[in-house]
Amino acid sequence: MTDQLERLDRLPLRTNLRGLSPYGAPQLDVPILLNVNENTHGVPADVQAAITEAVAAAATGLNRYPDREFTELREALAEFLGHGLSPANIWAANGSNEVLQQILQAFGGPGRKALGFPPTYSMYPLLASGTDTEYVRGVRGEDFSLDAASAAAQVAEAGANIVFLCSPNNPTGTGLGLDVVEAVYEAGEASQAIVIVDEAYHEFAHDNTPSALTLLPGRERLIVSRTMSKAFALAGARLGYMAAAPEVTDAIRLVRLPYHLSAVTQATALAALQHREALMADVEDIKVQRDRIVTELLRMGLKPAASDSNYVFFGGLENPQAIWQGLLDAGVLIRDVGIPGHLRVTAGTERETTAFLEALEALLAGDAGVAPGMAPRHG
Repeated sequence: MTDQLERLDRLPLRTNLRGLSPYGAPQLDVPILLNVNENTHGVPADVQAAITEAVAAAATGLNRYPDREFTELREALAEFLGHGLSPANIWAANGSNEVLQQILQAFGGPGRKALGFPPTYSMYPLLASGTDTEYVRGVRGEDFSLDAASAAAQVAEAGANIVFLCSPNNPTGTGLGLDVVEAVYEAGEASQAIVIVDEAYHEFAHDNTPSALTLLPGRERLIVSRTMSKAFALAGARLGYMAAAPEVTDAIRLVRLPYHLSAVTQATALAALQHREALMADVEDIKVQRDRIVTELLRMGLKPAASDSNYVFFGGLENPQAIWQGLLDAGVLIRDVGIPGHLRVTAGTERETTAFLEALEALLAGDAGVAPGMAPRHG
């Protein structure tokens, strides 16, 4: 690995890319993978059949370029989101990361600043570096919360051109109040800041949790980003999308690559949207397992954060690396996000969740990694 880094360093890389590591999580071959927030339920058989049929139909025309405006897909996404949105408000790309990259290409760049509030999605600074946009690290409260007054003050002080608000936040799983979004948008008036609310996990939020989509009317600098990787179980298909004012989607057209969404991707996404009832049923099951994890971790004496996502961030661990390794030895892979005393686990199927909880409780019973004063309670 050292030799590889030395060879990389000999290339004429841009200065701001030197020393960076690519985004990634451990890809290990273990029975239970709960580390990258995938939808572990898989695509239901009837949806698989519909996707197969749609892709087969698209294959008959693969000698031709796809619809570069993906008109039918934008219509379907607008209908799915509701809130009075039209196809003119919708843009899509190969995963929400590409959507975010295109936003930075259009509104970031040399001499401009993007502000994020770590701990948050670790791709934000990497996307900023890739577009030569300065990344400014804001601060959260000691409990990782972000309130409206603090967020607004930091936006104004930084003079940010782009602001990332992740809700539910990754890795903590906690949602933001709409008052935070409103305050940040107003604070960004002086610098004409583009405010991105990354709602990649919104479908997993508790019932009646409002979306930033409700704030779009009259706010031409506000963008709400979504994905089909999580709730729609299409991580392998790569389809992310956003909703914004029509002039914003027009701006993204200035930087998009020609025909960037393949006919196969468009067909897959359309078929999934047409069968979303079956996919949303799995979302409800995942929410049950997520809430079960929170309840059980509390019973074990740990400190799970309230989660509106398909994963749970939890603390109270003296040695999270030992717990992570112990779970891996038991065939369960979760995520060490590098925050002292904490780990993150994706809510899996009932069987996967049970395996995680039983393995974790066995490790805690052996006193491996329990913080002082946080001894496990057994009921």
